[in-house]
Amino acid sequence: MKYTSKRTRSALVAAAALTVVLSACSSGSNGNGGEAPASPQQSAAAETPADGKIVSAPLTLTDFVQMSGNPAPGMKTFNDMAAYQETEKLTGIHIDFQHPTVGQEKNQFNLLMSSGEYPDIIEWGWNDYPGGGVGAMNAGVIIPLNDYIDKYAPNLSKLLADNPDIRKEISTDDGRIYAFPFLRSDPYLRTYQGIGIRKDWLDAVGLPVPSTIDEWHTVLQAFKDKDPNGNGKADEIPLLIAKDTLLNFSNVFLNAWGITGRFNLQDGKVVFGPTQPQYKQFLQTMHSWYEEGLIDRDYAGTDAKQKDAKWTSDVLGASELAVGGGIGKYTTAMTAKNPNFNLVGAPYPTLNKGDKPVLGQREPIFNGVGAAITKDNKHVVETVKWLDFKYGEQGHMLFNFGIEGKSYEMVDGYPKYTDEVMKNPDGLAFATAVGKYAVPFGGPFVQDKRYQEQNASLPQQKDALNTWMDVNNDDLLPPLTLTNEESARLAAIMTDVNTYRDEMFDKFVMGAEPLDNFDKFVKTIQGMGIQEALDIEQTAYDRYLKR
Repeated sequence: MKYTSKRTRSALVAAAALTVVLSACSSGSNGNGGEAPASPQQSAAAETPADGKIVSAPLTLTDFVQMSGNPAPGMKTFNDMAAYQETEKLTGIHIDFQHPTVGQEKNQFNLLMSSGEYPDIIEWGWNDYPGGGVGAMNAGVIIPLNDYIDKYAPNLSKLLADNPDIRKEISTDDGRIYAFPFLRSDPYLRTYQGIGIRKDWLDAVGLPVPSTIDEWHTVLQAFKDKDPNGNGKADEIPLLIAKDTLLNFSNVFLNAWGITGRFNLQDGKVVFGPTQPQYKQFLQTMHSWYEEGLIDRDYAGTDAKQKDAKWTSDVLGASELAVGGGIGKYTTAMTAKNPNFNLVGAPYPTLNKGDKPVLGQREPIFNGVGAAITKDNKHVVETVKWLDFKYGEQGHMLFNFGIEGKSYEMVDGYPKYTDEVMKNPDGLAFATAVGKYAVPFGGPFVQDKRYQEQNASLPQQKDALNTWMDVNNDDLLPPLTLTNEESARLAAIMTDVNTYRDEMFDKFVMGAEPLDNFDKFVKTIQGMGIQEALDIEQTAYDRYLKR
């Protein structure tokens, strides 16, 4: 197999200039600066076998990790994936994968945590654990990895040495590292959602892609009144809004007012968007659009399948979309049905023409997802070496692209996915087809920009990504890790607050609740303890700034 070290090193070095936010606060830390407590269960370092494998005798490790919701046909575990099969040949280590049932991942993770008996490795989004990775270490579930990484993980060690910003972001406030991280080291990988709009409809009504709230109003009115789908019926749905996506309803249009539907920063201080005066202005706009018939009357009850049907029935003009599962999905689905179908990404709107959009969708370089080693692991050194393999050249190529000659070919130094992936003869979608060979969507390795360049290969997708990335996100709040106590209290407050916020959003937009009652809405949220939640977020953010 051939691998390209130059491009891999370039992808890793590029991460040095980026900033990401992961704050972690230690509660009851052992204060050992990352040194793992001694345990007779931990294996001593062994000499590397002459054949280059990690172990000289067969070794099996257990790994709790989620599988994709749409695995390739015949794939029951990751052991059926070519990247893992090749990794086993190269390292000598077999993995007994424990995959939670799709749709039951969190419940089964919680059951695993409550059992007190753990597999060797747990790959998880540790921000969901009470107190984050710090909480899991302090609870004795997983172990600090600093010393092991320094001694037995040369690939990750070099990456962290070359990119101190990344080391800072994957470390806790007291310097501990709790997981081998999934890293998005290129900005191109960190934005993948935004607003999609029918460009062919815009052409039909003679309007450009809107960039301000006022322009959106003009466009939506034209979509409603001028029969842009040309069927002679008034069946167009100008806009579908949603509240239950990663973007949330707030980041699609509310960003124009400089706030989100959650916590964000203003002048360096944490605020809760729905209690700000600007939120009332946003609600007034949404209510007006709804009353004018510009927003889907059934937006609140529209699920994913119904959304698919509205797009592919040629009646929907705009909605929030992902670049792959939205623009790519619907463009491909409509190719034969309507060759004129042209779905493009629109910029996040502003209030004033010429202003730079703010507060779009952007993932951090490290979002807390990583592979942790549990306290029950009896082969820590070998596990560290196995995990570190993915950060080297061979592992990087395997897990981003799969097998050279099968799932990709090197073309002028560029790993180009084959037709087996891009034009699958069995009609498999890209994510499913590539999943037979690799798992570029996530895992303990550095994601490669060249994967996304091919995943989002349509001109409309490439343009959408560039458009959605052109946002000033300085006031996005970093993902913060809280102490166990803070996490429990914040969850208790925000569960009620978010439920009430969503209920009242629908009532305000649909007119069931007059906007004259907005002050009452704010006071109700204040009575639910939002100031305490703000104090918790501000304290965690202040800790992050002091790191």
